[in-house]
Amino acid sequence: MNGNGFNRMESEYIYRHHRHETRENQCSSALVKHIKAPVHLVWSLVRRFDQPQKYKPFISRCVVQGDLEIGSLREVNVKSGLPATTSTERLELLDDEAHILSIRIIGGDHRLRNYSSIITLHPEIIDGRPGTLVIESFVVDVPEGNTKDETCYFVEALIKCNLKSLADVSERRAIQDRTEPIDRI
Repeated sequence: MNGNGFNRMESEYIYRHHRHETRENQCSSALVKHIKAPVHLVWSLVRRFDQPQKYKPFISRCVVQGDLEIGSLREVNVKSGLPATTSTERLELLDDEAHILSIRIIGGDHRLRNYSSIITLHPEIIDGRPGTLVIESFVVDVPEGNTKDETCYFVEALIKCNLKSLADVSERRAIQDRTEPIDRI
């Protein structure tokens, strides 16, 4: 591990895909999750810009305008208990080959101004089986009355919940895939 807590491979991916232009009043961070499920399975959940509620526990509903393409907008309803009810988000990048999804929040009744995130998936082997290294990074304005640390801590907590849920859903599906009977020829 190097000084930031990431191993060499993680640091390499972060350097390659997760560089955010951070202004004075913003904070940025990257989080890593190792998931015991193959990339194609995890990506099938992550890439669904139109259905983030499949693994994001704080989202109750999502409506997308138009086709799933760069610039598409989604209106997300947030479950009660969070300091928000809606969020309007734009699809910035969806790369099925490189497994990269990027979104930007452009509106909503919350305090996440100029929020932008990138999530990348990378194949790895975990316990001798195909696994996935997931990296999610973000940049966001620090709201009036908050510190950079408080803002980063709040967003990181949300992302950690989402990544844990993504791991749970993906790993359950991977186990189901492995236990399905294989048709004998």
